[in-house]
Amino acid sequence: MTSLQTVILTLSVAYAVIGALLLVVLVYARLHWSLKAVAVVVTSAFYVVSFTEMRGLLGWASADRLPASFKLLKARIVEPHSLEGDPGSIYFWVEALDEDNRPSGIPRAFRVPYNDRLADKTHAAENEIALGHPQGGRAADFGGGDGSLIDMVREYVTPKTILETSGGDSSTGEFNAPPAGAQGAVFTPIPPPRMPPKDEQ
Repeated sequence: MTSLQTVILTLSVAYAVIGALLLVVLVYARLHWSLKAVAVVVTSAFYVVSFTEMRGLLGWASADRLPASFKLLKARIVEPHSLEGDPGSIYFWVEALDEDNRPSGIPRAFRVPYNDRLADKTHAAENEIALGHPQGGRAADFGGGDGSLIDMVREYVTPKTILETSGGDSSTGEFNAPPAGAQGAVFTPIPPPRMPPKDEQ
């Protein structure tokens, strides 16, 4: 079961529980019928609004940690804009690779904070892809998202720090300063998939 299927199943169960709790309130609570009617209307409106708003989240890039090993499909570099207070981002559309370099077939969009070195390497990787040379990467080259709250505040206050960040916090989705030595993001040509050994006859 994929993570998206898990989220859908979890939400479905949550909505069913809310509906069951509302039914218990309507049947056993000694409330005026007008209050019960309001509860039904509010709950129904909640279902409609949450369904509509959550559909809009499906296309947003994730700030989670990148897959351990991945194929880079496409990238977009958004440089920092000091006047608008935008620290910049780099968006990756990637496909996870297994231990035999086989793609998962499920592309996902990820977002990491902008820095000059990563932007240069991303641009070079895009040029290689355009020449027909598939490029891959590793999550380890993007940091582990272990920055502290102080690091996060400093990231948004100090321009120099903004340009040196390269990791997202997988638990909060916030941009945090990466651990030391996490600046070595490298894209490399993807070797062909390893084929299973042939049975000896």
